[in-house]
Amino acid sequence: MNKIGAIFSGQGSQYSGMGLKFREHKAGKETFKEANDVLGMDIESLCCDGTDRELGATEVTQPAIVTCSIAAFRVIISDEFDMPELKPFDVSATMGLSVGEYSALVASGSLSFADALRLVKERGRLMAEASDINPGTMMAIIGLDADKVKSACDEASSVGIVQPANYNSPGQIVISGEKEALKKAGELAKQAGAKLCKTLDVSGAFHSPLMKPAESGLEKAFKSISFLEPDVPFIANITGDYVSNPEMIKQNLALQLSNSVQWENSVRKMLDIVIDAFVEFGPGKVLSGLVRRIDQKSKVFSSESVL
Repeated sequence: MNKIGAIFSGQGSQYSGMGLKFREHKAGKETFKEANDVLGMDIESLCCDGTDRELGATEVTQPAIVTCSIAAFRVIISDEFDMPELKPFDVSATMGLSVGEYSALVASGSLSFADALRLVKERGRLMAEASDINPGTMMAIIGLDADKVKSACDEASSVGIVQPANYNSPGQIVISGEKEALKKAGELAKQAGAKLCKTLDVSGAFHSPLMKPAESGLEKAFKSISFLEPDVPFIANITGDYVSNPEMIKQNLALQLSNSVQWENSVRKMLDIVIDAFVEFGPGKVLSGLVRRIDQKSKVFSSESVL
């Protein structure tokens, strides 16, 4: 029996037609139908036929990505799908990037799919609202170590709010904050030796203090949702470590909005257990690429490539 680490796509992986492959399978069709019913909207059409612009709205992006991710997960673990190079397998641990944490919690048995959809729809709305209140953006810093990126952000903080948002992999860190502070941090990063500083096409300064207004709303939403202890070990973004207590899971999910995502540390934590492969569930292959940069020896599959 192969042991896999299940990783789930985050915001930014969406693209027009991303749900088409998953809808070809029975388990995928059923997942889309369930999501339509829960959300009271045609998320299936948005995932399969929506334009990039329609999918780019945060309140749509997040439930769309979770829907596609769980559709992919259900298809690949189902009996209808054959994957000789990996099956049979057991999921040994789960984690997801940002909104992908909600998909990971569904896969781990901590959260129902329906509740995850309700939460990420509200999360997307709250984050869009926070972005209107506190405008900002994000920038990828390539080719500079974490300490130097942090120093650039600290120095640029004299201009405004800016901090590391995603520690993705060695030499790839995303920063987030107010535009002028972000610009200053990028200039300082280049002076320190960064190969590339690229502003990202996102609708807000995610994983920065500018998202603080969304935290209390998300905590309020959690009160009506039941979280269980995960059946499968789950690794949290902001700690890069396992968490099983339902109250701690909720607390970390709320704090994640305004704190850095420790993706590299999370991957390394998953590597501490013996797994035969990572499998990325959801649209795109972003996480597969990050895992390969973190550990070139790891065997990595994406649902995009196997379906």
